Amino acid sequence: MFVMGNFLNASAYLVNVILTVMYWLILLRAIISWVSPDPFNPIVQFLHRTTDPVLEPIRRLLPTMPLDFSPLIAFFGIIFLKQFLVASLYDLAMRFQ
Repeated sequence: MFVMGNFLNASAYLVNVILTVMYWLILLRAIISWVSPDPFNPIVQFLHRTTDPVLEPIRRLLPTMPLDFSPLIAFFGIIFLKQFLVASLYDLAMRFQ
């Protein structure tokens, strides 16, 4: 059963890293949006391509407003997933070891 514990531990770590990277990418996108960036800049295009799959569904659920709250809601979702999902996976991994 230690193999399952190690697998769950590695999965929890991987999910934690992915959520942390997504958090920082969304934060960078929000900060860059304050200064009308060049849409043809490769960094701006990369940020849009990587964060749009997370932010677009949230934007569709929110009413149209002058201020975009989708990054804030995405932050809350990421924090929830890190506190619930990652912690649960770590706890489950400890039970198997």
